Amino acid sequence: MPSLPWVGNDDRVTNVLFFITDQQRADHVGFMGNDIVRTPTLDAIAQRGMVFDDGWVANPICMPNRSSIMTGRLPSAHGCIFNDRSLDWNANTFVRRFRAAGYRTGLLGKSHLQHGPSRNSVIPVPSSGMLATSHHPPGWDQLEDFENYANGNVPDIEDYYGFDHVEFALEHGSSVLGHHLAWALRQGGRSEDLVVPMTEEAPGLDRSERWWQIYRAPYDPKFHSTSFVADRTIAFIEDSVAQKKPFLAWVSFPDPHHPMAPPGLWFDRHDPNHMPLPDSIDDPPDHMAQHLREAHGRHPSDQRFWVQPCGVGGDHGLVRESIAATYGMIEMIDDAIGRVVSTLDQLEQTDDTIIVFTSDHGDMMGEHGLMLKGYMPFRGTQQVPLLISAPSLPAGRSDSLACSMDLGPTLMELCGIDSYDGIQGVSLAPILKNPSARVRDHVLIEDDFPDFLASRTSTPSKTRTLVTEDVRYTRNSDGHEMMYDKIADREERNELAAADVPRRGQMLELLTDALIASADAARGTPTDPNYS
Repeated sequence: MPSLPWVGNDDRVTNVLFFITDQQRADHVGFMGNDIVRTPTLDAIAQRGMVFDDGWVANPICMPNRSSIMTGRLPSAHGCIFNDRSLDWNANTFVRRFRAAGYRTGLLGKSHLQHGPSRNSVIPVPSSGMLATSHHPPGWDQLEDFENYANGNVPDIEDYYGFDHVEFALEHGSSVLGHHLAWALRQGGRSEDLVVPMTEEAPGLDRSERWWQIYRAPYDPKFHSTSFVADRTIAFIEDSVAQKKPFLAWVSFPDPHHPMAPPGLWFDRHDPNHMPLPDSIDDPPDHMAQHLREAHGRHPSDQRFWVQPCGVGGDHGLVRESIAATYGMIEMIDDAIGRVVSTLDQLEQTDDTIIVFTSDHGDMMGEHGLMLKGYMPFRGTQQVPLLISAPSLPAGRSDSLACSMDLGPTLMELCGIDSYDGIQGVSLAPILKNPSARVRDHVLIEDDFPDFLASRTSTPSKTRTLVTEDVRYTRNSDGHEMMYDKIADREERNELAAADVPRRGQMLELLTDALIASADAARGTPTDPNYS
């Protein structure tokens, strides 16, 4: 086993427990200052860990950012630039390095490293040379396809991007698919309650009159994805300890992503009438790009697709209901994490386990009159909660810039695991020793829309955001710009790109430099030769 220069006891390898949620804002947790949502478990972990107050994504969309966490690379480097294509099967991931070092590696819950929903996972792209000769196993891109699991044809996955144990939860809201479905049926659930489409006509209780995506799941909380993830994580940890093997567990909750459908008592945790609204909810969209102005005018009730970005349309009640249901989902997750952490205590593994908590991206939740995510380059979608608790390292808070793709390099350094070429993220380990340390002067955020779709809409094909310690600047491929003062204007209500031309010029120059530097950092071997 490798030496352990940072954490753990001298005679034991340090475990890793990596909690990740889907679509959770940075300010939707107690340890980030929210005094309404109740997250006692996470707050307690934060008390003994390091909280990163300035943590950002590499991309504000599920698949690209999850792939960036796995690889330590920007979407433009690893190739998964949108939710329509899978991460390359032989991609270098930090999980593969942990597995090679002797760790038992488990993925419990949502993966979304592959496209999955009932269609080909990868949009065909022209290739030549080395790419054309790349050989992947048959069906590699269909392991998250819903039909495989709905029909009882569960594939045997021995190595999933480095995970040697996989149990998928493949859907959002109340819909149950993947390994989650088989588990829920074994627990006594009824398929007619569990396998539901995400439509306005789907089974559901106490559905909102304002938006069909807000409702109570039509089954007992014990069948819900959050319960599944906690249950299977506990089993994975127990099995690992019994085998006397160190473990890395990717514990991935599909919530609080929409539809906002917490089950049972979790739906009633908060009164919508008591939910505060964002200050910017009624701000006009005059300074926004055309595609954002169009989304601003699209009320959720008029959505054609359940994932389509939309606006509030002056409906404050809808936002209050959304926040209340979302808080219920988050509090159910916190309770589930508490069960997992209690298992660590019972098995005497707490002092030998690194705990990470983050989310793959945020949500507008009414800010600037917008809902959901997708090509809306504001703090609400780009900033995420980020917490690392490592044994023997001091607790504290850091205002240093951090990025999702820094987590893999950090964990490899903490556990003495050899890294690999082509990583663009940086290790946060120095900050874990000293909260005042700095490892970044900027975070580059990519957001891409496929050309064949962009050509049919007003959405720009590329959006790039540069975050510095005091400014957040965005430029689209159509030339539209937005700039905000991070310190003086946290709610981002005063757009500065048009008014502060000198500062805008400085940020554009910094963005150009960051793009050049990121391209250089991506050099190296993007794939693991052991998986080619």
